[in-house]
Amino acid sequence: MADFPLAGLKVLDFSRVVAGPYATRMLSDLGAEVLKVEPPEGDVTRKLAKRDSGVSGNYLQLNIGKKNICVDLKAEGARELIHKLAAQADIVVENFRPGVMDKFGIGWEALSKVNPRLVMLSISGYGQNGPERGRAAYAPVLHAESGLIARQAEMSGGKPTDIQFAMADSYSSLHGIIAILSALRTLDQSGEGQHIDLAMVNVLHSADDYAHFALDDIWPKAPETLVWEAPEGRQILITGDMKWLWIMFYTKDGLQDPTPEGADIPTKVRLRHEAMEKHILSHESFDALTATLDRLNLAWGEVFPFGPAVYDQPSVKALGTIVDVTDDEGNARRTVQSPYRFSKAKSGIDSSARTAKRGEHNVAALRDWLNMEEDEISALADSKALISD
Repeated sequence: MADFPLAGLKVLDFSRVVAGPYATRMLSDLGAEVLKVEPPEGDVTRKLAKRDSGVSGNYLQLNIGKKNICVDLKAEGARELIHKLAAQADIVVENFRPGVMDKFGIGWEALSKVNPRLVMLSISGYGQNGPERGRAAYAPVLHAESGLIARQAEMSGGKPTDIQFAMADSYSSLHGIIAILSALRTLDQSGEGQHIDLAMVNVLHSADDYAHFALDDIWPKAPETLVWEAPEGRQILITGDMKWLWIMFYTKDGLQDPTPEGADIPTKVRLRHEAMEKHILSHESFDALTATLDRLNLAWGEVFPFGPAVYDQPSVKALGTIVDVTDDEGNARRTVQSPYRFSKAKSGIDSSARTAKRGEHNVAALRDWLNMEEDEISALADSKALISD
């Protein structure tokens, strides 16, 4: 088997929280050397839902496998240090508000001068030059303004509430990877790097498979749920709208139509829905129900409570979705493996992976990337440009 696909690439990572760190975690899993540049106060996710000992699971999941230096961008010598690192990097990733990198003298214009082959990804809420470029934009804000929250509430019949998944952040990271790899392809052809301006608001609309409904001003369907009560006190999701499920149960599973002749549409819908509820629950076991659904070629999924048991499912285990690792305090932990499986290349992290402490690689990374001498590194530490735990 060949080496990791992105082996040899160097990534300078200024990103924090989710939009950006997820992208650089995946680049690391694909073989790139990622050097996270963490601020003195640390990435806020280090302490998000933190355990008694060791870094938070959120930080571990998004940053394991990366090297770490801690730089105070306001300190003397910090700008020059970043310029030197950028000159050796292939890729820079950042998710500050537009203009922040420029304020510190390390924006695209400055870094592209020291490295014309550099590919730089900037993730922001509303783009680098748009009228709302200065607004704070976290995933829930984008979920609200894209119509996702309102749509979910109306279709489920519930109150508007954010989805419990940082979709805007995660999707932006994935589209960021696509853009980076595309820019590297262009670099191979032209010899020139480029700046990628990725707005999360664009990402959400681009990835939304319901966008055409909004553009055509056609509401997709009436509020309904795909989740049904099932035998053994379990719940099951069955795909397909109610009309299709009724046709399948009625024509292929012997379910009788309970609606009286001449019933109006609302009455038909109510009575047929009640009949399907009873029919689903009438199966002697959950396995008997799923056997029926398989026979009818209806796709289903058990509604598992969110927790560790989610990762005990057969396919999850077989695919190696969870990997045993170590956190910054040496504790045994588990985290999620990257999903790439190549026939002729490697990917992912292994049990030797460990989360870096803040500034852990200040010395090793500067020696490796810049051949920097001990006295130069000490001078940066004395000026507080370099900080470590």
